[in-house]
Amino acid sequence: MASSSTAAGAGAQQKQPPVSIVCVGMAGSGKTTFMQRINSHLHTQHTQAPDTTAPPYVMNLDPAVRSVPFDSNIDIRDSVNYKEVMKQYNLGPNGGILTSLNLFSTKIDQVMSILENRCLPKAPAEGDDTPAKPTTDHIIVDTPGQIEVFVWSASGSILLSSLASSFPTVIAYVIDTPRTTENTSTFMSNMLYAISILYKTKLPMILVFNKTDVKEPTEAIEWMRDFESFQAAVRQEEEEEREGSGYMGSLLNSMSLVLEEFYNHLSVVGVSAMTGDGVEDFFRAVEEKRVEFNKEYKPELDRKKEEAEAAKAGGTEKEMNRLMQDMEVSSRAKGTGKYKRAPKEEPETVSEAEEMDGESEDEARWVERDDDVPEEEMEEDADGSLQARYAQALKDESGGAAGSAAGYIRRTQG
Repeated sequence: MASSSTAAGAGAQQKQPPVSIVCVGMAGSGKTTFMQRINSHLHTQHTQAPDTTAPPYVMNLDPAVRSVPFDSNIDIRDSVNYKEVMKQYNLGPNGGILTSLNLFSTKIDQVMSILENRCLPKAPAEGDDTPAKPTTDHIIVDTPGQIEVFVWSASGSILLSSLASSFPTVIAYVIDTPRTTENTSTFMSNMLYAISILYKTKLPMILVFNKTDVKEPTEAIEWMRDFESFQAAVRQEEEEEREGSGYMGSLLNSMSLVLEEFYNHLSVVGVSAMTGDGVEDFFRAVEEKRVEFNKEYKPELDRKKEEAEAAKAGGTEKEMNRLMQDMEVSSRAKGTGKYKRAPKEEPETVSEAEEMDGESEDEARWVERDDDVPEEEMEEDADGSLQARYAQALKDESGGAAGSAAGYIRRTQG
């Protein structure tokens, strides 16, 4: 009975979409090695329980890497040739990476179609009792070592927002623990980088203190949780160096107070990508962030999506109204549609033909009149309208068809 309930629980868990883990970090932080470690961990789980788990779906978004220690399901290098981009566009290394990402982002609809077809759980057919093949629980994404190229570029925003629109997405910010704890300034720089990424991406984040086999992250975590401990470390550094005006120490103390609330919203884990220590803790933090994403982040993303669709629909309606107005003006000018004029009677005499020609020319002048008409054309219109007024005055004076231009000439010369 217990085994059946466990299987049912596994099936219920399998119905939710996989969580997307986007690994970012400074160059040299061990990000790619960390990717290899979590990929290996998930494959091991699949080997041990093939009926209830599935291997991860892996994406590589670093176009400049020569080789990676893991197999990628989607690799940017299969679509974009980094060296050719540098050659054709006359770019340096960073410009080549940025342009390659921009070119790849133009195919994001194809990428998302593949991810949704391969990774989203599929409902079993009606009447089919065959257990569904388990889909992956994790999509892991490796990014370029030039972190600013990915996080602050338009292509990076497109890729992240596209992932978050279909899957719960978590940012794993990998930190080099030995380098970060060298001094308080380096630690604060990493924290400011983390907060900027958090508010730029607007996605849940996990701080991964890597290389714990070299140095434990206890000191760094203590600096985060207790600002007094951090300020004591700042004072100790100032006493040992005995130089400077104290401006840096004052700035660091102020920043530690400002970031205290920011630290409370972060999950922090210590991991060794080399030995595998702390990987289980990392995936427990990922599951917590999955719940946080669905509860806090997804409603906001859905609201923005609805606003964008409403704005798009409003823009379409506005363009349609403008088109209808243009068509209405055209119909009024041409006398078609609801502005269609009644057919004129055929003239029976020469005098009536002259009068009808004068009226039609006068109507055409009024329809075609515009404020932007050149002065020469305005003068011609003025003369024409003056002749029309003369003809109308003569018509009123003599009454009826006898007031035509021919009748006027005969009366004045007789």
